[in-house]
Amino acid sequence: MSTEKNALLEALGQRIRALRKSKRWTQTDMAVTLDINRGHLSDIETGKREAGLITLQVIARGLGTTMSSLLKGL
Repeated sequence: MSTEKNALLEALGQRIRALRKSKRWTQTDMAVTLDINRGHLSDIETGKREAGLITLQVIARGLGTTMSSLLKGL
C-alpha cells in the first residue's frame, strides 16, 4: 500500500474513532448498534482496512454525520 493511501486511511480512521468516542461508544457498542463486525471496525479505525461505500454510509449515519463531512479535508 502506498504511503499516501496509508495516510488517508489512517486519517479517516482517526476521524471515525474521534466521533465514536464523542458519543462515548466503545468499538463494541458501535459495532452492535451499526451491525458491523467489531474487528472490521477496529481495522478501519487503525487504517489497516478500507471501508466500502455502504459501510462508510452506515458509519456516517450512525455517528450522526454525512459521508461528505466524514471525508471532507482528507
